[in-house]
Amino acid sequence: MRKKFQEGKLTKIVLHLLAWFILVGLPLYIIRRYQVGTGFIWLYYLNTLINGIIFYINYLVLVPRLYFRNKKLNYLLSVIGLLVFFYFVSDISNNVAFQRDSGRPDSEQMRTPPPDRDGRPMPPPAGRILSRPPFRGMHMYSYGFSSAFLIFFSLGLRVLERQGQIEKLQKEMEKEKLNSELALLKNQISPHFFFNTLNNIYSLISVNAEDSQKAVLKLSKLMRYLLYESDHGNTLLSSEIEFMKNYIDLMKLRMSDKVDLKVAFPSEFEDRYLPPLLFIPFIENAFKHGISYREKSFIEIALEADQKKISFRCLNSIPKRQENDSSSHQGIGLENVKKRLSLLYPDSHELVIDRSEKVFKVLLTLNQ
Repeated sequence: MRKKFQEGKLTKIVLHLLAWFILVGLPLYIIRRYQVGTGFIWLYYLNTLINGIIFYINYLVLVPRLYFRNKKLNYLLSVIGLLVFFYFVSDISNNVAFQRDSGRPDSEQMRTPPPDRDGRPMPPPAGRILSRPPFRGMHMYSYGFSSAFLIFFSLGLRVLERQGQIEKLQKEMEKEKLNSELALLKNQISPHFFFNTLNNIYSLISVNAEDSQKAVLKLSKLMRYLLYESDHGNTLLSSEIEFMKNYIDLMKLRMSDKVDLKVAFPSEFEDRYLPPLLFIPFIENAFKHGISYREKSFIEIALEADQKKISFRCLNSIPKRQENDSSSHQGIGLENVKKRLSLLYPDSHELVIDRSEKVFKVLLTLNQ
């Protein structure tokens, strides 16, 4: 964060220097093409310095210390005082510079030439600029216009920069809040998943010791994924699919022959990163509520992926004992995944959860 701040500050300094180089250098290049007095050149330098001082006093001092603190009257009075002071400095410098130029040996050449034979005024010599001091009113208007422009420009620039900083800070705070909420939801899913899986293994121990050993091995792979791979912000789709396959293999150890299980995962697809544990709550819910040991039941799980989207489908039968229980498929896992999807894919996902009399269906589409 500190490094980014320093880089942003350095970039701002470079942009300011570049802008002043163009604003000062281009007019100076044009002026030097004409034969003007050294007093005029020094006057140009001095006026540029005064403009820079006015700009940065307002930009660095008055705006942040008065304008942003709602001291608008103090800010207005300070700006007026600043402009009046530097007007007199500029006016005195103007007179001194032109008086200096009037004493040059070649100053006669800078005067307006006499009229021609017909009495018409002759144009000034090419390549020369008249070195006469400007009218005081003309100087006042010129100074007033340039200084007012600098005041409004520096004020507007500072306001825009502050607005950008506020928006950037708000985005960072929203991002931190989002990450905290996602971490909390994911931490809720992992223990919930682990607890349900242990219950399944416990039920296997009393039935088949060999299958229970296989289940423990599968569980170790699942926990390794939960503890290490899914601990980062995103995981590969291939890793997530492998995790779901291991979980399904674990659940198959305790399934009876009355369960018709159909699983379809893509064998070839373009791998990509996505948030972990988005699909497993739906699969877990299907095995928890869609299996019956007394009647025929089914579970269908399918996932498809292309360059634009990921489509996930999970269907399971509803046993007769749960047909009238609408809360049987509403657990903490489903609620958490809904919240995660709304945070991770606020405008780029579609989740359809439908419960009929015999079938519970989940359709999830993630637009990449």
